[in-house]
Amino acid sequence: MNKHLISMTLGMALAVAGVQAQNTTLSPKAQLAADTKAATTRYESDKALCADETSTKARLQCRRDAKAEYDAAIAAAKARTAAATAPLNGGTAVSARAATPACADCGTVAAVAVKEEAGKGGPVGMIAGGVGGALLGRQIGGGTGKDIATIAGAAGGAYAGKKIEEKMTSHQVWTVTVDYPNNIKRSFQFDKDPGFKVGDPVRNSGNSVVRQ
Repeated sequence: MNKHLISMTLGMALAVAGVQAQNTTLSPKAQLAADTKAATTRYESDKALCADETSTKARLQCRRDAKAEYDAAIAAAKARTAAATAPLNGGTAVSARAATPACADCGTVAAVAVKEEAGKGGPVGMIAGGVGGALLGRQIGGGTGKDIATIAGAAGGAYAGKKIEEKMTSHQVWTVTVDYPNNIKRSFQFDKDPGFKVGDPVRNSGNSVVRQ
């Protein structure tokens, strides 16, 4: 691993540890200022390390990586501040969780599976297959032999017709498993691709779920 990447990884770990330690003593505004200062210091340190790279291409990539880490740190700090405070009447700031009630019908997609569901053969396929088999059986043998061939052909044709109908009516089924609060898990089935992926936030809608 390059030296600047090692620095960025260690710097990010130290910044997270610092944020966790400071959260109990600093106000959201002061915490944002502290996080911004830490990110800026780390960014300047990473840029200095980039100068040690042996090629122009490597130095440019190093600076891009350092800037990406800096931008991510600043965005995370702002997100934490926004989540920690929310304006109420009179401009008083309170916890965002306290201001927003939990959604009991909301969850997160935990798994998406698709499988081939076998179709069901009905009387239509059996009748059609039986008639076709009987006609074919009538062409074989004569007398009693022809009657036996007709019966055998009808039986075989009915079975074949049933299997053909099962194949024609088979279809795919998507099963979406959703995790809810309090360790509740439910599964929902769709006859076409619902477009969900693991991690998507969803909410109940009737007997199904939709994206939040």
